Amino acid sequence: MNFKKLGNTDTKVSTICLGTMTWGEQNTQKEAFEQMDYALNENVNFWDTAEIYSVPPRQETFGLTEKIIGEWFLKSKKREKIILASKVAGPMREYVRGGGNQYDEKKLTEALEGSLKRLKTDYIDLYQLHWPERNTNFFGKLGYNHKDNNNWNKFEDILEILKKFIDQGKIRYIGLSNETAWGLSKFLEISKTKKLPRMIAVQNPYNLLNRTYEIGLAEVSVREQSGLLAYSPLACGYLTGKYRNNQIPKGSRMDHAFDFWSRYRKPNSDVAIEEYFKIAQKYNLDFSQMSLKFIEIQPFVTSVIIGATTLEQLKINIESVNVKLNDEIITDINNIQKVYPNPCP
Repeated sequence: MNFKKLGNTDTKVSTICLGTMTWGEQNTQKEAFEQMDYALNENVNFWDTAEIYSVPPRQETFGLTEKIIGEWFLKSKKREKIILASKVAGPMREYVRGGGNQYDEKKLTEALEGSLKRLKTDYIDLYQLHWPERNTNFFGKLGYNHKDNNNWNKFEDILEILKKFIDQGKIRYIGLSNETAWGLSKFLEISKTKKLPRMIAVQNPYNLLNRTYEIGLAEVSVREQSGLLAYSPLACGYLTGKYRNNQIPKGSRMDHAFDFWSRYRKPNSDVAIEEYFKIAQKYNLDFSQMSLKFIEIQPFVTSVIIGATTLEQLKINIESVNVKLNDEIITDINNIQKVYPNPCP
């Protein structure tokens, strides 16, 4: 396994991060336990979850993934071996603390205490804001349309609240998710001028079909030591090749919730996927591993968040760290990006 420092800290995390959002939806607790056992045995020490998991989010399954992880901690007694990340939901439906914005002190406190209880732990290593409260572009939205709307909690206030949690020992570090370059930069600026905790990571989508992180956020990540935790690295499974030629394997994510996962079905996605698949064939590489390794080696990436529904998938994904991509392979990949730039932003 490979390791990188988490932000500007001395904490080292595996460059493969175990994603958990299928646990309680596509995976049973028994299967989740098997994944956690296997991942830790392979030196994957970085795990990511969220209070709204499992996904697709529903009131009935809110917090279920955290509960499963908590049961594993209770059974295994190995909490101290894991760098654990979780997330507080952004603006939500009424079933989450009455709905609306979630980053005031009352709701943040309730969210954190709920996660700690479900996870059966006294602390969370990395606590992340799942998505912004303000009107901006995330979850694939394009065409920024500015509206002067102050109906969101001030960044300084949020950092003050999170500092209290850190001082209480309930969280160690803080991070963002689905954030923009302006948002990350503003948080970092306030942290510096007000001497408040800094955002040490950004969890955003990044894969061969969506390299928009490179445009502005990548430079901020490198210069400010606030690296990317890349989610959806296999584009919901499309970059494994299993959905080629309109195939929908039984038990797959698309078979389970086709309408929910529409992000990677765009006009040029199929043709781009096919071209990347050809590169993997040309160099005798597993398509999934090539896709994951390309992300891992980027200088702005801290860790690649993988999600698997079977142990075989998990094994393939973890073994991607041992793959080598030479300059010729990387050039071929970049040439496809030039012809079909970010078909699924």
